[in-house]
Amino acid sequence: MVHQKIKKSPEVLMSFRTISVAAGLLLTTAVSAYAQDCTPKVADSELVKPGTLVMSTNPTLPPLQFVDSSGELKGMRVELGTEIAKRLCLTPEYVRIEFSAMIPGLQAGRWDMINTGIFFTPERAAMMQMIPYEDQAISISVATDNETVKTKEDLAGMRIGVEIGGFEETKTRLLDEELKAAGKEGLAIQTFDNFALAYQALRAGQVQGVVSIDGVAKEYDTRGDFRRAVSGLYPAPVAVAFKSVALSDAVSTVLQEMKADGSLAKLFDAYGMPMVAGDYTVKGPNR
Repeated sequence: MVHQKIKKSPEVLMSFRTISVAAGLLLTTAVSAYAQDCTPKVADSELVKPGTLVMSTNPTLPPLQFVDSSGELKGMRVELGTEIAKRLCLTPEYVRIEFSAMIPGLQAGRWDMINTGIFFTPERAAMMQMIPYEDQAISISVATDNETVKTKEDLAGMRIGVEIGGFEETKTRLLDEELKAAGKEGLAIQTFDNFALAYQALRAGQVQGVVSIDGVAKEYDTRGDFRRAVSGLYPAPVAVAFKSVALSDAVSTVLQEMKADGSLAKLFDAYGMPMVAGDYTVKGPNR
């Protein structure tokens, strides 16, 4: 396995500033008024910080979670997390962190909720409380002038970049095995700390493709930055995740309320993202 660290551009460096102060203050200011006007629906004993919903995110996935040119945290999942906090009468606070640290950080009590679109798996649900809420699948992005890649079989022999430690890396390695089992050349897999660095490497020609999720690859394709060559691979739901059973139950209720009043569908439609067909029940240990 090759794990690559490359020189970060100014844009990437901006996206990697700690946002518990920057974006956290922006979002805290926006919701502090209504957080003070109602009684929190989750006890302080269930929270990392009293009256606050602390969420981890990796803002390198436009349009779902990203830092804009002014340094402000944006995206569908950010809006969803802020609305959840509002309905729980809590103040939202975001901690930007690499994905590989999110599950250990949750278990160590560094944040209340993983809000980064973590893929649901039974193995993960055995470790923490999870609520599937969004349908996603795997895509492969290539350079805009690469018209040869049209199917996953066309990826044989290519150097592919992917974020380390997540569902996407797991499926990239599965794809490598599938290609080899079919008698084709496998993938040269290069891992990166996050998707922003993987896409930067693609732009620089250091990899020939990047594995990400459908929503992100579609956004880059729409912008004209990279071509989404293959999509819809290994579909699976993504989730929010918790250590606290009480907090996960409260968020489940909020999501069910948002589905019933139409606000959840409105948010997903605004970003062109698919909702899960389920009822937002919590899946976790002893459930």
